[in-house]
Amino acid sequence: MQGQNDENLPQLQQEVQRLLGRCMLRLQQYEQQIKILVAHHKLSGPLHELERVRARRIDGTARKTLGSLVGEFIGSCVVADEIRSPEDAITDSPDAPNWFSMHMTIGLPVTDFARAESELSKMVNLRNNLVHHFIDQHDIGSSDGCRGAQDALVEAYANIDRQLTQLQEWAQDMQNLRLAAAETMQTQAFRDGSINGLSSDGTVDWIASDIVRALQEAFQVFSDEGWAPLVAAEKWITAQHPEQLPAKYGCQSWRQVVHNAPNLDLRYFAIDGKRSAFYRPRTRP
Repeated sequence: MQGQNDENLPQLQQEVQRLLGRCMLRLQQYEQQIKILVAHHKLSGPLHELERVRARRIDGTARKTLGSLVGEFIGSCVVADEIRSPEDAITDSPDAPNWFSMHMTIGLPVTDFARAESELSKMVNLRNNLVHHFIDQHDIGSSDGCRGAQDALVEAYANIDRQLTQLQEWAQDMQNLRLAAAETMQTQAFRDGSINGLSSDGTVDWIASDIVRALQEAFQVFSDEGWAPLVAAEKWITAQHPEQLPAKYGCQSWRQVVHNAPNLDLRYFAIDGKRSAFYRPRTRP
């Protein structure tokens, strides 16, 4: 009987190799999926820098080990039955008023969260055992050892597959939420509020408004000794940003726009005997 077992050993070892390879491929799919979730579940930065910020997050996540990924995933992506408040989720900066922040979380009841945390930790241990310790734990130089290894690999694959399915379900939920958010962001109401600084009740967030940003751009072009002529800025903006008009923001003149903007100063100088309006970005006290 022992001789027969020894004759079957090469076939048993090949089956162990096949099952181990199958597990490793599934593990790579698992790691790829959790990297996607970690990289895309939150995003924050100036609106014009979002794609660059997103690329940095993806690149940074790609370099992390599974242990690091799970450590970030738990508590940031998967949370214990809570919804992050706007104060926690949004960071605003006076230097970058057009700041976008998104943080999607998977809220689980406390018991489910504890179970998910335990299963994710077990996946890290399972991965490390398969990669680093499998031949220490199983004697694949014997028939009985190969059979035990096969049983362990079949169970391991089932665990990996089950956890991957859970990640895929969470990823689909987040994708649906992203699509809904993207649809909302395409609406005129969102663009008016987040980009133009116009709210539905007619109030204006002047610091975040495009017309003030256009004035700041024009200031860089026409400033002389710390001030820029408003007439020159108006002509430049009309050519460069024709959609930015004072009437869009409820103003009758460019002087009124500058007067209303809390981050701009308006001053009149006598030029060739005529009173002319100049402006500049307001310096902080």
